Amino acid sequence: METKTLHVPTSTSLPDAAHLGEMPFVMVGDAAFPLKPYLMRPYPGKNLTHQKSIFNYRLSRARMVVENAFGILASRWRIFPRRINPLPKNVDTLVVAGCILHNFLLVPSENQRLLDEAEQQGRHMAQGDTWEETTDACNVREAFCTFFNSPEGSVTWQDRMV
Repeated sequence: METKTLHVPTSTSLPDAAHLGEMPFVMVGDAAFPLKPYLMRPYPGKNLTHQKSIFNYRLSRARMVVENAFGILASRWRIFPRRINPLPKNVDTLVVAGCILHNFLLVPSENQRLLDEAEQQGRHMAQGDTWEETTDACNVREAFCTFFNSPEGSVTWQDRMV
């Protein structure tokens, strides 16, 4: 993402929010990651405004989807919980193959068991040092925060969750 070699789509406006300008596609991370224009992390601290709490909640929901999916893969295929040594171009193939095999073998009643196992194994990164937050990255996060709190970007239940 830093070198712009991943063929990520170009920036685009968010649904019904052209007034915010074009927004980059971003990855989501927790507080251990640095804030970058392409990597969103939560607002730090406990005494946050309601708007910032909504952003943190929505970011957390997005991260949970990714973490749950990876936790399910890692609990089924032993190659994923540890460092993967093949070349990066081959890792993509391994992940896709793991997803395809998982879907082929999936029994709906196993979803919750696999999620529970992944949670018990505690697949969380250790907290890292704080990183300098660039102006561009802060502006991107602020724009997403504005969108999540706008009529166009809010979801009906988010105010009840924070």
